[in-house]
Formats: sequence, C-alpha cells, structure tokens
Amino acid sequence: MQARAFRYTLQRAVTGVALLAMLAGCAGSGGAGGDPKTAAQSPDRAWGPVMVAIAEADLYEDEKSVVDLIPRREPSSIVADYQARTTDGPLSRDALKAFVRANFDEPPENEARLSEEAGTPIDQHIKNLWPYLTRDPAATDEGQWSSLVVLPHRYVVPGGRFNEMFYWDSFFTMLGLAHSDRYDLVRDMVDNFAWLIDQYGFIPNGTRTYFLTRSQPPFFASMVGLLAEHDGDEVYQRYLPELEQEYDYWMQGAETLSPGQAQAHVVKLEDGTLLNRYHGSENMPRPESWASEVALAQKAADRPAPEVYANLRAAAESGWDFSSRWMRDGSQQTTVATRDVLPVDLNALLFHLEKTLAHAWQLEGNQARARQFEQRAETRREAINRVFWDAERGLYTDYNWRDQRLSQVVSAATVYPLTFGVADQRRADATADAIERELLRPGGLVTTNRHTGEQWDAPNGWAPLQWLAVEGLSRYGQTRLAGTIARRWIDTNQRVYDQTGKLVEKYNVENPGVGGGGEYEVVDGFGWTNGVLLDLMARYPEQALTP
Repeated sequence: MQARAFRYTLQRAVTGVALLAMLAGCAGSGGAGGDPKTAAQSPDRAWGPVMVAIAEADLYEDEKSVVDLIPRREPSSIVADYQARTTDGPLSRDALKAFVRANFDEPPENEARLSEEAGTPIDQHIKNLWPYLTRDPAATDEGQWSSLVVLPHRYVVPGGRFNEMFYWDSFFTMLGLAHSDRYDLVRDMVDNFAWLIDQYGFIPNGTRTYFLTRSQPPFFASMVGLLAEHDGDEVYQRYLPELEQEYDYWMQGAETLSPGQAQAHVVKLEDGTLLNRYHGSENMPRPESWASEVALAQKAADRPAPEVYANLRAAAESGWDFSSRWMRDGSQQTTVATRDVLPVDLNALLFHLEKTLAHAWQLEGNQARARQFEQRAETRREAINRVFWDAERGLYTDYNWRDQRLSQVVSAATVYPLTFGVADQRRADATADAIERELLRPGGLVTTNRHTGEQWDAPNGWAPLQWLAVEGLSRYGQTRLAGTIARRWIDTNQRVYDQTGKLVEKYNVENPGVGGGGEYEVVDGFGWTNGVLLDLMARYPEQALTP
C-alpha cells in the first residue's frame, strides 16, 4: 500500500510539471518515447497566420483538413515566408494553393471500404473492420510538426475524417472490442488514456494538439470498470492515480467558490449546491472550425465574439456539438450559452466517478478516503434529484444556473441518472414513461424532441445514447422499453448496412436511414456504432423490429 501511495504522489507531481510546461508553451518532439506535444504546437499557435489564410480561403470542404495538414519544416519558417510574400497584400487563391502544396503534406486518408464477400453478416463485418480502424503509434507518427499527439500504445479511431483517438467515443468502441475478444486493445486504450492524464492532467477531446485545451464527457471511470469486469478489481487500484487526477480536473476551483459563482467546470448555486458544467477553456474559435465560427460570431452582432467562441467550445466539450440543449432560444447557434447550463449527463458521470473512486480507495484499504468519496457521491445524488428533476413532466433535464430555471428541451440525456444509478425507482419509472412518450421513434431514440438542423437534435439518433438508455432502463426493470429501443436500433443499423454496406456515425430514427445535419458529411467507419451494435446484438440476438 505504501508503494502505491508513493506512486500516486509521484504521478501527481509529474502531472503538475507537465501542466506548467504546457502553459509555458514548451515544445516537445511528440514521440511516444519523448516529450509530449503541447497546446503551444496547435496550428493556431504554431502557424496561425497561415492557418487562418487557408481556412478563410475555403480551400478545403472540411475545415478539419486545414489543421490536420502536416508542415514539412519548422512552422515559424513557413509563417515567415508567408508573411514575406504577403507584404503587398494577400495571395491569390491559386498562389495560396501552391504555397500549401510546397509547405504541407496532407494527412493519410482512412481506408473507407472493406473488400469482403457480399452478404457478410453485420457482426462479422464489424470484427473485420477493427484492423482497419486500429493505429500503431510507431507506424502512424506524422512527425514533430503534425497536430497528431503520438500515444504510447495502439488505439482504435472512429473512422472517416476522425483519424485520431477520441475520448468518449472510445468507451463505446471498447464495448465492441470486448465482444470481439480484443481485450488487448481495450488495455492499450485505457493505458493511453492514463498516459494522457499523466502528461496533461486531464483527457483531451481527442489526440490532436488543437484539442489540448478541452476535454469531453468523462467516461474514463467507465473504461476502467469495463476492463475490471474482465481483469479483476486490481484494475481499479492500478488506475487510481489517474482516476483521482481526472476528478481533480473537473472539480478545480470548487474550494474557493462562493454561492452564485462559477469557475472553469464548477458552479455553486445560491443555496450552496455544487455542480458541474462544460467550459471549453478558451474564448477563441476552435482551430478545426475557425472560419465558420468567426462567421457565426459576426452574425451574433449583439454579443461579444469571445463570448460566442467560449460557449461554442463548451458545447464541443460536451460531445453534443451542436444541439438545442445549448441554445438560449432553443434553435439558433448565435444564442449558444453552454456555460450557463448545468448538464444532467455530466453530473451523472461525475457521480459515477465519485462512486468509482470510493470503490478504488476501499480496495486500497483507505477507509477514510473511501468514505469521503462515498459522501460526495451521495451529496451529488441528492442534488441531481433535486435540481435536474422536472416533476411536472416527469423527467430529468438540464438546469440554467444563471436564469435559475429548468430547460424545456427534452433530450436523451435524461437517461444518464438511470444508467449510473442516481435515480430512485419512482423517478426512473416516470422517466421511462417520458422517454417512450417524447423520444421513442421507429428507428430508436431521437436525440432531442426538436428539429433545428443540428446533428444532436431530431431526427438523429446516436449509438451511445441508445446504449445508455438500454443500460439505464434495464437497471430499473424497464425491460420492455429497453428491448424495444435496442431492437429498433439494431434494425436501423441493419437496414442501412444492407443498403450501403456501411455502418455510419449517426442515423435518422424518424424515417430510419442515414442521419444528417451538422458541420460535416456523415462519416462511416464507425467506432462507437460498431461497439454499441455488437453489445446490443449480444443482449438481444433476435433482431425483429418491435412495434
């Protein structure tokens, strides 16, 4: 136990040094055996004037393609050359294209399709996909000037435009790896996330330098739990330092808050209740969406641009980018106000992290620390059931802490208190009724009850939300509804696969088929769709559509 305690103290110290280095803008080689890359090496910082010029010239259909370009030489030299060429005015479009070709390499493309026999069963197709979506850091290092953060172990990418490891996607991908008997990859990915925490003090949105200023929904505790189901409780002790550091990141500043104040991810309500929000860290456009966010801020003429950027970043941190959940008027991105929202799903995830830490410290033999986290979890449970419960509609929803009111948006985030055991039976039963009444569609659960054109609204359904709903409803004995959701989702996936040979990122569940909306074309691959589908097919082997 003393050895583990020493390791915990040492890792906390190392993490602190890494954070100081990051904030100081120290550059590193980025190799798995060298110094990690930092936010200072993000394209907006390393070659910002050139990045902005390329983004504003609209040279690429997908803005992410700009920040995934790989500089061929020292970025500061590229910027100096560019500025020397533009002293008399901006380059023409053709001249800018030539400059990009001379100074950057385009990132490798993901393989889009498998060559396999027609009629390959969908579960076998998924298992055949894993090698195509798996990355070996030794073979995929794009060099010291690339935005890609090189990890120490193998990992699985979502697919399509997403050729890096993403945070919350990965838990749902791991579900499928587990069902494919690929616990070797599950272990590698959990180790990668632990490495990210050790290096940066938190898990970034994804493994690119431009993601190193924000996180995503905190599913690390769920990953540890999934691995522990196979490898045993020792897993909780192994990752205890990282679990604790993850918690510290989300709770930073809580001790100094006064009622009615917010700092980073924590908010203290007027009555002293402490809860969490998404924050996003910075007040500037996301590099991967630079031009579109500058244009959006210009449309929001009544708001300071940094305020718009900050709330867009917070929405991106939520994983729901974008949704009516974050819009003050319930529909327009110009009214985005994510930082004003206490999300029910985030707080349920942090309840789960607190319960996981209590269990880990119990295994470690530190009863006082275990009791501390158990008490924090019970305090949060009471707060979730008080603050987020809409008694009139019988469901959980978000809470706007500035306006001191519940959100009117009904969303699939309402399932999280069931998934993680926050709800009592009465609230769980009422929530099940609301889900069936408000969100159930022919192809599965719709994301919200609003049509806005945003991808995290109707008519789209997303794999992680189907799984969370099935898990949560089953936990409270709502087996009929859980089975209905699962079978409808399986059927939607199967229909699209039969028609296209693909599994995609999101689906239309109102008129079952491929989903739409959002900032980019629908992506196939697709990590979390594959993982959730394998898990649900194992639970519900009969794939008949239920009424």
